[in-house]
Amino acid sequence: MDPPEIVTEPRYLPHGFELLADQAVARIWRGYEKFNAEFAAITRRAAERFEQREWKGMHDDTVERLDLYQQVVAATCRRIVDELGLYAQNPRLWLAIKSGFAASLDARPDAELACTFYNSINRRILQTVGIDPELEFVAPEPSHEACPAHPPLIFNIEMQHVTDEHIQGILGCFAFRTPFADLAVDSRLCAERIRLMLEKKRANGDRLRIEMIHVPFFRETGAYLIGRISWREQSVPLVFALANTSRGIEVDALLLRSAEVRVLFSFTHTYFHVQTPCPQALVRFLKLLMPTKRTAELYIGLGYHKHGKTELYRELLAHQRVCSLDRFGFAVGQRGMVMIVFNMPQDQLVYKLIRDRFATPKHATAKQVMEKYDYVFRHDRAGRLVDVQTFENLEIEDCCFTPELLAEIQNEAQHSSSIEGGRVILHHVYVERRMVPLDVYLQRADAEAAKAAVIDYGFAIKDLARINIFPGDLLIKNFGVTQLGRVVFYDYDELCPLTDCNFRWLPQARGYEDELSDEPWFMVGENDVFPEEFASFLALSPDLRAIFLKHHGDLLTPAFWQATQAQIRAGVITPILPYSEAQRLRPGQYYHP
Repeated sequence: MDPPEIVTEPRYLPHGFELLADQAVARIWRGYEKFNAEFAAITRRAAERFEQREWKGMHDDTVERLDLYQQVVAATCRRIVDELGLYAQNPRLWLAIKSGFAASLDARPDAELACTFYNSINRRILQTVGIDPELEFVAPEPSHEACPAHPPLIFNIEMQHVTDEHIQGILGCFAFRTPFADLAVDSRLCAERIRLMLEKKRANGDRLRIEMIHVPFFRETGAYLIGRISWREQSVPLVFALANTSRGIEVDALLLRSAEVRVLFSFTHTYFHVQTPCPQALVRFLKLLMPTKRTAELYIGLGYHKHGKTELYRELLAHQRVCSLDRFGFAVGQRGMVMIVFNMPQDQLVYKLIRDRFATPKHATAKQVMEKYDYVFRHDRAGRLVDVQTFENLEIEDCCFTPELLAEIQNEAQHSSSIEGGRVILHHVYVERRMVPLDVYLQRADAEAAKAAVIDYGFAIKDLARINIFPGDLLIKNFGVTQLGRVVFYDYDELCPLTDCNFRWLPQARGYEDELSDEPWFMVGENDVFPEEFASFLALSPDLRAIFLKHHGDLLTPAFWQATQAQIRAGVITPILPYSEAQRLRPGQYYHP
């Protein structure tokens, strides 16, 4: 979206410019409150969507909420520019605006989000390249340890032993309007698992404390009740994963390990809908469950993706200060034909710049590639597509890059970057979590780990198909392995809706001449796909190839793809769960959302 048109500002401010600053501060706050109110209204609808099993409505709300921030920012900028006129880009005026805005932050439970909103307005109007610490909020806002003006974040109960009645009481606290199908049975199954886990971890005399966040987390077809069990100096997560089936609400799974909760909050899933007046307090509690989880990812996971980007940028600055010798270099794996991919070896983020020209056989344009990434941003990622954050005009000193990378950026990414006065300006760069490319992972892994990865690679392709995604390019170099060993897809330039494809069998050759021909002897449509040819793209060793075909040979036939297309067109939803069968209370029992 283009920035508002602004006439160059006068050099001097008028007498009484404080009134202009006050008007701008008030306008920014009105914009922020409008965003807050509409964000909260959409989020509140999630409970009703879950209770009424309105899954399409839940998806539509997710997309609407993603678009909301930019819409409000754009509208607020237009009004401020209209009101400030010739002074809209005057730095001295913006010093006063920032000071006035900062004075209103005291005692706000969402101060960090308000500062990010201010920065978005400031940067858009001033068309900032890089960062201006005088005019923007760069350092983190002081953390508020409590939100006294609001209801408490959690409720808690204490006990000597976990009983069925305790669990039934906890589940009943959330007062869903749709009843549980069998609350007594669910409570008994959960209590049994909790007691079994605790037998291995605590002494019998230790008193227990269960703390639960008092509102559910909603996403796609699921709802999650999140808390923890504590004793002495120890604690473990306690997460009830709920499903609303034709029989009523059921506890589908119980998550009791930090790694399991990290998967739930993975960067490969869409964002939660959860009501909270104090996001930073919620993030602090979640960090207790997942100490290694990045703060930025938690904000993003809660739907505050713009503030998540702010946290990512602060992490980049902090990393550069601490690791002064850690420089950007080419990421591990094969060089991309569409993107220049780089990272700092000691950091966990990867940066992607679109090349000016794409190598053969790539035919897409830069605009089309950007549209693919935007499509994924709005799509259900189902644990198999990597969340990507877009940064504009990110400025980094050129000494932070290896000479080889700097030369490639200068020669091959002039449209998406520039180098000026010892600074590299990344005009449009994608930032995502670093993973090990699947082809590299298979070279390093032992036999068991390689086998598991190849099997999960097939499941990743099938999961993508079920959410109406066809990767286009199934080469293993386009898939990555996360820290938790899950295979995900991260190369989006050839991705398309599965229902746009025409899956066909390869026609039989009519004779010897056809078999020897260098060119196809049959008509091939633009969207035709021949699954039989996938085998030639596997690039797996013979033993791993055999394992893949044993578990996923159906991917090499049109039947699987056509059946999946038929389900999608019929509106059949196949839940792709963020937990394994082992965490489910009733393994093997499929539910229809």
